[in-house]
Amino acid sequence: MANDNCCENEKIPCKKTCECCQKTKHRSAEEYKRLMNRLNRISGQIGGIKKMLENNAYCTDILIQVAAVNAALNSFNKELLSEHIRTCVADNIRSGNDEVIGELVDTLQKLMK
Repeated sequence: MANDNCCENEKIPCKKTCECCQKTKHRSAEEYKRLMNRLNRISGQIGGIKKMLENNAYCTDILIQVAAVNAALNSFNKELLSEHIRTCVADNIRSGNDEVIGELVDTLQKLMK
């Protein structure tokens, strides 16, 4: 960012938390419902893992459930990333904002760690 301040009127360094720097995305009701359903299932799986631990379940049984949560989170990420590329990235490129490509590359690098 060329200017470290959010707004030229402000003397506070930008930490991407102010209203002017936050990006948002309007999701269709269908997309929102689909993503929320996935997250609710994952939340339930995590609750189940907590109960397993409280009930002294065998280590490998817990590990298998943790692997299932990891797979569910990866699946959520794939769906969200796919939708992001089809909408946000494509729309930005069409409008001439090629900076979104660098943002996408940075995001992919973080996901691949």
